[in-house]
Amino acid sequence: MLFAVASRDGKEINQHFGHVERFLIYQVEDDGVTFLEERPVEKYCRFDPEHPLRAHTLKDTADALKGCRAVVCSMIGEAPKMELERLGVEPYVVEGEIEPILRDLARVL
Repeated sequence: MLFAVASRDGKEINQHFGHVERFLIYQVEDDGVTFLEERPVEKYCRFDPEHPLRAHTLKDTADALKGCRAVVCSMIGEAPKMELERLGVEPYVVEGEIEPILRDLARVL
């Protein structure tokens, strides 16, 4: 199972979804957590009067996260959360050490 993680330091889930410029992709299998790669994305939180909800950015982000079961971040706004869910990406809001949190999520998904 693949997870996209929002992290500034690669140790903790500690970044707001809207501030991410790259997601860390982890695979969880048989209680093991393995870092696979970084996937760059356009930062969602930017002032853009032409596209205030930035749905085009969210679609590109969802495309970049193909194959991931969920996005795990420390915070996410309601509009991007609803749009990601509509696009088939499950957002989870949690903070803390990456590996134990991903193990726990994998057990319940």
